[in-house]
Amino acid sequence: MCTGVRFTDGEGHMYFGRNLDWSCGYGEQVLITPRGYTPVSPFAAVPAIAYGIIGMGIVQEGVPLYFDCGNEAGLAVAGLNFPGYAAYEPSPVEGRINVTAYEFPLWVAACFASVDEVEEALRSVAIIDRPVNNLYPSSLLHWIIGDGTRSIVVEYTIAGMEVFDDDVDVLTNQPGFAWHAENLRNYLNLTPEVPATAQWSRAELAAYGSGGGMRGLPGDYYSPSRFVRAAYLNAHYPTKNGEEENVSRLFHTLGGVAMIEGAARMSNGDFEKTVYTSGFSARTKTYYWSNYDNPEISSARLCDFDLDATNLITA
Repeated sequence: MCTGVRFTDGEGHMYFGRNLDWSCGYGEQVLITPRGYTPVSPFAAVPAIAYGIIGMGIVQEGVPLYFDCGNEAGLAVAGLNFPGYAAYEPSPVEGRINVTAYEFPLWVAACFASVDEVEEALRSVAIIDRPVNNLYPSSLLHWIIGDGTRSIVVEYTIAGMEVFDDDVDVLTNQPGFAWHAENLRNYLNLTPEVPATAQWSRAELAAYGSGGGMRGLPGDYYSPSRFVRAAYLNAHYPTKNGEEENVSRLFHTLGGVAMIEGAARMSNGDFEKTVYTSGFSARTKTYYWSNYDNPEISSARLCDFDLDATNLITA
């Protein structure tokens, strides 16, 4: 399970981040894909790397498999678990841009500079169920994509390609985005304000203190609950200026939906936890991350690497 968020600072610079929730990691590390790298793309969906990329992932068969990433143009993408709903094409579709599920984040970040560009290209895309190798079957995902203007959610299901305007700049897991957006209407009463005093007969009732307006905000780790909580926190966090304040905002917001080991058991018997939290600053092209056992935030800047190199780079 996972949670993703996006917001902008007072000057319109995007901050984009996610929690990756699972029972274990995959040996993930921060990867930089320079412009000189020659993509290994089964159906030539990624002809070249137009923009340098930084994000979290693993490398298989010489291919960077990004869980989330951002590029030097300020565009970012994250894949979140979507089993039971995601349904890819079993084989390439004639006349379409055939993007394998594992390379979808790379395709987005390598080829485009804005959400508008991605959305236009998606009109011609089919997502293909072709694993990178026998060790890693295609992950069943949906994706949040953001820039300094807005974010979208991309879902590929039995209905085909669906693209949603993500007007709350949040994504979690199943069910689909449209259901989550509709469900928010059940929480119209939530407010950060202290509730007004109420008169019941001769009794005057006052709130104990702050937080009374949040009564009813779900606190569990269920995907619909995390969507509501992340949307509430993201919508009401005061706008900040400067890199430090906005990175703090990003990690505090994601901390509000982070999973603690022992609280939620998966169907295989393991406990789920937030394996890592990451963030991308479009302002400074910096990637930030922390993990479950080390909450200290680390960072790496795209400009500190040779983006004309030909080989993948690890930070």
